Amino acid sequence: MLVTLIFFGLLYSLRDTQAMALLRGLILLVVAIILLTSLVELPAFSWFAQNSLPALIVAIPVIFAPEIRRALERLGRAGNFWPGSIKSAEVPLEQTIHAVVSAAARLSARQHGALIILQRLDNLDDYIRTGVQMNARVTPEMLLQIFYPNTPLHDGGVIIVGSKIAAASCVMPLSASGVLNRSPERQMGLRHRAALGTSEVSDAIAVVVSEETGGISIAHAGRMLRRLDPDRLENILIAFFRPHGEKQKNSILEKIFPGWFSRREDK
Repeated sequence: MLVTLIFFGLLYSLRDTQAMALLRGLILLVVAIILLTSLVELPAFSWFAQNSLPALIVAIPVIFAPEIRRALERLGRAGNFWPGSIKSAEVPLEQTIHAVVSAAARLSARQHGALIILQRLDNLDDYIRTGVQMNARVTPEMLLQIFYPNTPLHDGGVIIVGSKIAAASCVMPLSASGVLNRSPERQMGLRHRAALGTSEVSDAIAVVVSEETGGISIAHAGRMLRRLDPDRLENILIAFFRPHGEKQKNSILEKIFPGWFSRREDK
């Protein structure tokens, strides 16, 4: 039972991530080598495979180093609240969320593209260092100015930590899961791919405004919900970043994203 639970936890945490594709490739490679050495008489290849497998086992921590680090970070942060919770934030959480929603609505009306990342438990310092450090208060005017077309900070994403804009023009990871390619609308650009990629490697929430259509989308846990109105976006963000003790709005999130919120709470 213990071994089963360990493997179930590993596979569940790797679901919908790049590591899952690597794991499938690794398993197929090992199975192919075992079948080849057992069905065909190949002494030299069998010797090579037997001596290579131990090295492959040692290489696993190197291949899955980012996933292992994130799992250990989440374990160390277990029981902690999001740094920008209502009790600890310098500015009330609702005010920060309202500023993000207001900025997204105004950017959508003007069809100005934007990528706003809201940090939760997983640390995003590696991505913050790729951008321009700001440490500025979150306001709609600040976000509108950052994403105004042809300005120096327009490209890249804004990362919000608590009630502060930690950095702008950050380079975020692109999704490699192929979810966007399987969707009926394949014209989504780099912002949507970066939002989905960020949600695949962390528990952050990514808000995207399309430069072509002005549509508002949100990405989390490797999934994306599109064509949101400001009220719905605000309800989703409040449900995600509310302190764990409040349960009255869980039904909102479960109706919109089945299984998302419960998955985060289980972890």
